[in-house]
Amino acid sequence: MFDRLAVLPQYLLPKQALTILAGKFASTEAGEMTTRVIRWFVGRYNVNMDEAANPDIASYKSFNEFFTRPLKDGARPQAAAGFLCPVDGAISQFGAIERDQIFQAKGHSYSTTALVGGDRELAARFNNGSFATLYLSPRDYHRIHMPCDGRLTRMIYVPGALFSVNPTTARGVPGLFARNERLVCVFDTASGPFIMTLVGATIVGSMATVWQGVINPPRPGVVREWRYDGEATVNLKKGDEMGRFLLGSTVVMLFPKDSIAFNADWAPTRAIRMGEAMGEKFMAQTKAG
Repeated sequence: MFDRLAVLPQYLLPKQALTILAGKFASTEAGEMTTRVIRWFVGRYNVNMDEAANPDIASYKSFNEFFTRPLKDGARPQAAAGFLCPVDGAISQFGAIERDQIFQAKGHSYSTTALVGGDRELAARFNNGSFATLYLSPRDYHRIHMPCDGRLTRMIYVPGALFSVNPTTARGVPGLFARNERLVCVFDTASGPFIMTLVGATIVGSMATVWQGVINPPRPGVVREWRYDGEATVNLKKGDEMGRFLLGSTVVMLFPKDSIAFNADWAPTRAIRMGEAMGEKFMAQTKAG
């Protein structure tokens, strides 16, 4: 009950207008004002600039440039694992997809079909599979990397709401991750298909991929889809950057049945870092066991 009351003001806020304004500000090159805002943000959220490839706060021309900053080489070593954690952040939830239902929080689940924008055939490929929902807070590194080698086949932009995606909102808004604006990226891998979904949120001014650039804005209010075959083939290696967020948000990954055995050390709310072991290929894990 407390969580539902806590998120009630979000239903009333002009979330899209706030997000548009935040996006415009974040892309503005305002000199000393930009530097002051970045310096405040670093202090407020305890951002570790020692990890940044460029730790000089005053050198960033816009908040966007600061927020999507790359890290120093070697800052995120890659584990010797079948699947790598794709982001810095915290584990929201992970585990088995129950038929087609993804667990969001106590009392809340949503369907794979809803998450991917209504494509039942695509969603059915993940029935009784596995999922992982990972939350990126404002202080985290906001580039998203590949958990395994993959060939991009489709990308689907799904319009939606712009609720916050913090833990309180996840507990208080039913179907949150299938309700918010999102970008569904479908890959083929040696272990079968997998989906990486980038979920937008309040003040997340844009989502971008390395192959298509900025996807939003604009926000046309309709589903858009891209297909990648023939000359448009996109192949990415494990650990490669695949996209980025402006401000904190969430990724939701889907895997088919019997494809991943999650890291035994993982648990909800646990802090994670890009490049750590997320899991092993299911067959390799079961043989080892």
